[in-house]
Amino acid sequence: MDLLNRILEAELAGEVRYTHYSFLVFGHSRIPIVSWLREQAAESLTHAQQAGEMTTLLGEYPSLAIGPLLDTHSTDIGAIMRESLETEGKALALYQAPATDPRALFPRGFLPEGRPAAEPRLAPCQVRALAPVPASPGVSTACEHHQTE
Repeated sequence: MDLLNRILEAELAGEVRYTHYSFLVFGHSRIPIVSWLREQAAESLTHAQQAGEMTTLLGEYPSLAIGPLLDTHSTDIGAIMRESLETEGKALALYQAPATDPRALFPRGFLPEGRPAAEPRLAPCQVRALAPVPASPGVSTACEHHQTE
């Protein structure tokens, strides 16, 4: 769970950082750069929401903290991009880190001490919406409680 919460915190920090960067851009190229920075902010927020949903799906409490906010107080686009690259690299390392909590790998499995892991709080269709799986031929992907005749 620690890993998911660290991802959540890093993504929330990314949303704040990219939004802040969008305020610092001046000049004739402002519009496309600000647009791109705000797209990155929206993407970070989406990733934070997904990490938070997965945390609660596994029966845990999502972190309310925000990751580190690196800022050199520069309005130079090159400096902003270097800061972005550095923090994106750190976030990528979190996504590539091996999960140590077995519930992160097997949410319906069992913990090492033999007690059952927390049951998901979402319906199966909601779980599929978070992590879509390609449908197999002849197998319905609709949930029983959402099927209509």
